[in-house]
Amino acid sequence: MSDIEVDIVVPNQTRYLSLIGSIGEAIGRELDRYPGDREALAYHLNLVLTEALANAIKHAHGMSANKTVRVEIHIDPENLCIKVHDQGQGFDLKALPEVPPDAAVEHGRGLFLIRCLMDEVEYQRGVDGNVLVMKKRLV
Repeated sequence: MSDIEVDIVVPNQTRYLSLIGSIGEAIGRELDRYPGDREALAYHLNLVLTEALANAIKHAHGMSANKTVRVEIHIDPENLCIKVHDQGQGFDLKALPEVPPDAAVEHGRGLFLIRCLMDEVEYQRGVDGNVLVMKKRLV
């Protein structure tokens, strides 16, 4: 099986959340190399992409209209890797507190959900921006 590459750059606007989520959902449904429940995978990919993109737009870029968010999806026979690039100030993923599912808060669950649904999550700071890397094993 050959690798699949998807690379998308969208304006820093929340109206693109459903588009990017739908792309993840479609990938999950069509990923015949995934041995598990593809409908569940589709839902999870929609959710993590929407949450990661929303965080980049709202927090990293402060809703700045002149910025963009880049989403890379790479699928090889064993792994699915999603990278969401931003040009924000960055943050320390390890320093963020875990928000329990039953906590009475309106915000802060996005990264908790991403960590629960993906096998690996890391945040890398770079000179030209930052990247949230999310990986899901396919075997």
